[in-house]
Amino acid sequence: MNVQRFLGVGTLPDKLDTTIELILTRTQSKKKHKHPEKESQYHYICKNIAFDYLNPTDISDEYLLKLRIVRVEVSVGVFENIITTLSEEDFTPDDIKYCYNLRWGIETSFRDLKHTIGATNLHSKKTEYVAFELWSKLILYNFCSIIILHVPVKSRNRKYEYQVNFSIAMKIFFE
Repeated sequence: MNVQRFLGVGTLPDKLDTTIELILTRTQSKKKHKHPEKESQYHYICKNIAFDYLNPTDISDEYLLKLRIVRVEVSVGVFENIITTLSEEDFTPDDIKYCYNLRWGIETSFRDLKHTIGATNLHSKKTEYVAFELWSKLILYNFCSIIILHVPVKSRNRKYEYQVNFSIAMKIFFE
């Protein structure tokens, strides 16, 4: 999500902690919006998209969403924009940065799992077959992880320590 466009600014400051309000609706008609003075806050959600807080058939239904945007420096000169619903009273920007850091390892693991085991494209349609396919891929992933842990990597006098490429190893095991 482009935070600059979201906030309507050209450049973002190094430190940012602001709250914005969005009004989610199922209609694109400006005439049917309940708050025409807040037109820029309206965002259309297609009826085919599941969103439990809006009835897909009621186009007059609106949902107010408050989002907090926090910009934190993760390393020197590198910033991350975090969009959250955590309140300013309960969580400081440093708290959010800490939680984000804890969560980052989980997110990268999910990304690796999703792409490495091929969970982005499943062949099954029925729920039980999708579950079977995912469990099969996870078993293969675990099998590959165990094998890789025992693969010796020759250590040479180099600047960086080398490791096994997990994606290539998974492809080899899969074949």
